[in-house]
Formats: sequence, C-alpha cells, structure tokens
Amino acid sequence: QVQLVESGGGLVQAGGSLRLSCAASGRTFSSYTMGWFRQAPGKEREFVAAIIYSDGSTYYADSVKGRFTTSRHNANNTVYLQMNSLKPEDTAVYYCAAQLGYKLGSRRYEYDYWGQGTQVTVSS
Repeated sequence: QVQLVESGGGLVQAGGSLRLSCAASGRTFSSYTMGWFRQAPGKEREFVAAIIYSDGSTYYADSVKGRFTTSRHNANNTVYLQMNSLKPEDTAVYYCAAQLGYKLGSRRYEYDYWGQGTQVTVSS
C-alpha cells in the first residue's frame, strides 16, 4: 500500500520561504508521477506542481511558477516543494499525491494516493 507523509509546513512571513517534504513508501516510485495540491479554507483543492519521478520533468500552476520548485531524491523516495517569495494567498493545507504513470496531471482525479496534508500559513 502506498503511503505519503508530508512535513515541513508552518508559519512564515510574506516574502519568506518554506520547504515541504513528502516521504513515500510502499512502492518503487520510478513509475509514478508525484503531485502537490493545496486547499485554502472555503476553496476547492487546487493543483500546485507535479514531477515525473523517473526523469524529473516538472509542471507548475501559473500562480506559483517562478516561485515554487518541486524536486525528488531518488535514494530516499522523497519529493520536495521549495516555496520562495511566499504570499498570504499561498496559505493553505498542502497535499502530496501520487499516480502510476508518466503524465504531468493537474486534476485531482488523476491521482490515486494522497497524504494527510501539512498546513502552510503566510502572514502579511
């Protein structure tokens, strides 16, 4: 069974940085695409970024392009989301997700496995 555990959330001032981690277990993730989503209070869960685990190809939502970077560490099955120049509107619960295959999907239904989420709060 695939398990995803996020960490690294917290409270940061606008303009600051945070790095989220997603530790994955239960599979060999070389055949997976990993995604990051976020959900703010009262809003739908939205796509943030995706990475194909095997070759590192990435895709970003326009709202985070140039500020956020996703990467992976093959040896320890961990995916990262480096978030720079954070804004109050980035405040949300951030989720890691996984799908079998090599498509840089941006829709929730494309992902089969989800973590429990980690809270990111950006103060103005």
